[in-house]
Amino acid sequence: MSVSSPSNLEGSSPCARGRRASEREDAEPNEEKICAVCGDRATGYHFHVMTCEGCKGFFRRSINKGVHFTCPFAQSCPITKAKRRQCQACRLQKCLDAGMRKDMIMSEEALQKRRALRRQRRLAREVPGQPGGLTAEQQELISILITAHKRSFDSSFSQFVHYRPAVRLYIHSPQPRSPLEPGGHPVSPPLAAGCLEPNCLPEDVLPDVFSMLPHLADLSTFMIQQVIKFAKEIPAFRSLPIDDQISLLKGATLDICQIQFNTVFNEETKAWECGQHCYTIQDGALAGFQQIYLEPLLKFHISLKKLRLHEAEYVLLQAMLLFSPDHTGVAQREFIDQLQEKVALTLKSYIDHQHAMPEGRFLYAKLLLLLTELQTLKVENTRQILHIQDLSSITPLLSEIIS
Repeated sequence: MSVSSPSNLEGSSPCARGRRASEREDAEPNEEKICAVCGDRATGYHFHVMTCEGCKGFFRRSINKGVHFTCPFAQSCPITKAKRRQCQACRLQKCLDAGMRKDMIMSEEALQKRRALRRQRRLAREVPGQPGGLTAEQQELISILITAHKRSFDSSFSQFVHYRPAVRLYIHSPQPRSPLEPGGHPVSPPLAAGCLEPNCLPEDVLPDVFSMLPHLADLSTFMIQQVIKFAKEIPAFRSLPIDDQISLLKGATLDICQIQFNTVFNEETKAWECGQHCYTIQDGALAGFQQIYLEPLLKFHISLKKLRLHEAEYVLLQAMLLFSPDHTGVAQREFIDQLQEKVALTLKSYIDHQHAMPEGRFLYAKLLLLLTELQTLKVENTRQILHIQDLSSITPLLSEIIS
């Protein structure tokens, strides 16, 4: 499957003030609510102004990304429900003119924490104490997700056969003072190649950046294809409009890849054992990634692996990431939010019944925290990929996912 219709990931802002004011309900339910920006039906006060969901999302994305829009006309384009997508510059200006406030935009981290708090409150009401067990609906959901995972995920990576070779090269850093040969020429040691341990390399030996990029791009593409198959095995996903399917995949695929990759992570060797292939965090450096991304990534995998999750918990995490109503471009937001809520409640119930105390006491909260960290990792991962100058190694599918 090829994902189309590019869609930008939503950024984040550090400001979290005015959370309640940004999304409070109108006090007069009988009065017709009209969006102050486009005239569509409003859903409440967002960022200090009565607006619709569309203008709320547009304003938040525009400010978070810091995009500078330019009007191709006279900066006076009409902004209506039918024409609001025709000029982003005039739409953003009308948002500001209507009084929408930048300082009320919550960061992605703050949004995640608020949702987690709401979910915990619902769980406290709906799953008090230790109930008798999982409901039939929850058991069926777990069964569907495990079946989808087994049909799509190749844990032995035996089907990973079409790839460019893994090249691990190291080069010698130029030194101002090199030992001289008898003829007066500096001694140039041979290129260090192969599976060398970075900690054992001489000080003047550096990784050959991008030598592993083609291979890791092929590996990522292989895993993306598996995530797409996983999603298509889920009936609730197939029931969504194709545009929503694309939006969910573009927003969640890289995160789900990391969850799946954790299942083959060896905590002792700190390596990902993929059948005949074995990868370390140093391979990421050989693909051009920086330590500001690689170090937190390794820490994330170590932390997740230490939780000793069951197969059911891994697949429920994947489904929580997939069915997120916050992915850009989602139309059936309320329905998808309900799906995610069902998955979250099932995960919490499963943990309550399958993990003994005190091991399972804070497991659900730890997972929510790790999912928040995963969002930060995805943003940095995408940023670094887009800054790689030689993008010829990036496959079309990978490029489309990160676009």
